[in-house]
Amino acid sequence: MIHHPHQGPAPEVLAQLRSWGTLASMPDVKAFYSLRLAGQDRTEIGLASDLPYGAHPRQRMDVYYPQAPGSERPVLLFLHGGGFIRGDKADRANLGWWGARQGFVTVLANYRLAPEVTWPSGAQDVVAACQRLHELCRSFGGDPQAIVLAGESAGAAHVAAAVLIQSFQPQNWKIAGAFLLSGPYDAQLERLARSALGIPTPDPRNDAYFGVDQPDWAAASIVECIDAAPFPLVVGMAERDLPQMQVQAGALFSRLVTRHGFQPDFLVLPEHNHFSAAAALGTEDESLARPLAEFVRSCAAKSAVQA
Repeated sequence: MIHHPHQGPAPEVLAQLRSWGTLASMPDVKAFYSLRLAGQDRTEIGLASDLPYGAHPRQRMDVYYPQAPGSERPVLLFLHGGGFIRGDKADRANLGWWGARQGFVTVLANYRLAPEVTWPSGAQDVVAACQRLHELCRSFGGDPQAIVLAGESAGAAHVAAAVLIQSFQPQNWKIAGAFLLSGPYDAQLERLARSALGIPTPDPRNDAYFGVDQPDWAAASIVECIDAAPFPLVVGMAERDLPQMQVQAGALFSRLVTRHGFQPDFLVLPEHNHFSAAAALGTEDESLARPLAEFVRSCAAKSAVQA
């Protein structure tokens, strides 16, 4: 497990996090952190918006990049959350500005949403965005051999499917690492344990994306389909995360270690909830900022040695 003796939430933020507990709502968290991000430094950072990686209107990405001359920069591709049915890259603009300030070419991508599309459209969109990024990241000073994928919640599930299941990957597939935060990786578990995990029936998230008549829920469960060779990986969750996300982070970590030869880092973000850790990027709270930045730099350094 990763432990970092770095700066955490300020006292007033800590009080709010503890007040929310596991019951925080995305709108409340967004409103709270928007005030703390109002002064986020955006100087000397460029933004290329709505670059297409496919034909669908949702298949667009925003690229945040340092404007200072440079090349071979690490590249961070991030997928937002939203329970498979909502969300937008603009919701994590703070992550884009923050990442570029770290010296990364930072890319926020939208993906197609359920119920218009269903499993495995998310994994397909992640792969398509990554392939497009391989082609264009040098124009922003990025290194195509140092692309790290990251996602939160549904975005983490889409990233996990793309990087852990080889059938979604083209022959020239290559990434430097992946960082998964608070994702659902076992559709079968969530279907069968709704009462225990506090998941409503019908479930507006999973029913929309995986369907209600799935003949074999295991076939859409990432933990059952892992066949990728080990690579640098972080499995993360928040201390006050939703119960199913805590269970699934542990389940994915266990499968990776015991059955597939991975040695991923296991990250628990103290005091944070399902929505707050990524929302805090760009503030004084380094709970997620420090381990994410260190992981991206570590992956980039490993890719440079292997090149």
